[in-house]
Amino acid sequence: MTKSHPIKLLAAVLILAVLFVLPTCTPKKSIPVNTSSSYGGGWELPDGQRASLSDYKGKVLLLDFYATWCQPCRVETPHLVSLHKKYGAQGFEIIGLNVGGADDYDQVPAFKQEFLIEYPLAIPDDDFVDQYLGLNQNIPQTFVINRQGQLVKHFVGYDEELAPEVDRAVEAALAQ
Repeated sequence: MTKSHPIKLLAAVLILAVLFVLPTCTPKKSIPVNTSSSYGGGWELPDGQRASLSDYKGKVLLLDFYATWCQPCRVETPHLVSLHKKYGAQGFEIIGLNVGGADDYDQVPAFKQEFLIEYPLAIPDDDFVDQYLGLNQNIPQTFVINRQGQLVKHFVGYDEELAPEVDRAVEAALAQ
């Protein structure tokens, strides 16, 4: 009987931890790195209207970068729907930003209907995606922005244990 090498065992444990502790998906689109620290750009809404962060000044905004094919995104979506219903009347908005690639855009209406999503699902500008996702292209990624337009919390991935942290970040931003 041979003994397992401790380094191999540690490596296996670390790999499993990364795979199961923080589930994420990687978007199909290759996103170049942008080191700019200023957030700008915006997104296109389904009706063709353009929007940006400045349109939501005075509100707490949650930006959710997702794809319809991303399993952790699908697990996260009912929680976002619930948050929107719970806090929408208090000046809380969610914008779902699809980064699943051009092939995924046609799937958005069915995704919206499947999860009974009432918040806007939009297509972000490439520059906007670059500024927010940068080097880490894993999705879902969630950004909580306060009423002054400042980023207050950033989450990468989603599982049920993360839900209370997202709730606390939204509640704290609403309380400011």
